[in-house]
Amino acid sequence: MTATPLYASLLALFFVWLSLYVIKLRRRFQIRLGDGENNELRAAISAQTNAAQYIPFALLLILMLELNQAHFLLLHLLGLMLLSGRLIHARGILKDQIPLRVKGMQLTLFTLIGGAAANLLLLAI
Repeated sequence: MTATPLYASLLALFFVWLSLYVIKLRRRFQIRLGDGENNELRAAISAQTNAAQYIPFALLLILMLELNQAHFLLLHLLGLMLLSGRLIHARGILKDQIPLRVKGMQLTLFTLIGGAAANLLLLAI
């Protein structure tokens, strides 16, 4: 098993970066709870929350494929789609660039759909 630990580790580091960015903004704007109606902090919280919602589920699908000995190219394709999708989406939120948000979500959703479909196909075999 090599794909899931790689992407889980990279995405965990990315999540830590998002978390530290939220903390940095909270300190800068002296906002302890919520977003204080601050758009920059609101965007950072949104990027962090969105990552927390999608990353674990997608990694679980990749892990199940890996445990069922799916082809390594499929595992890395899904992992790269997830990683790039999350990075692109977060950049889109933080820089208020809707096209990047859309592209990032497309990659993330394609990862979820592809991972779910591949797992279902492996069950049928």
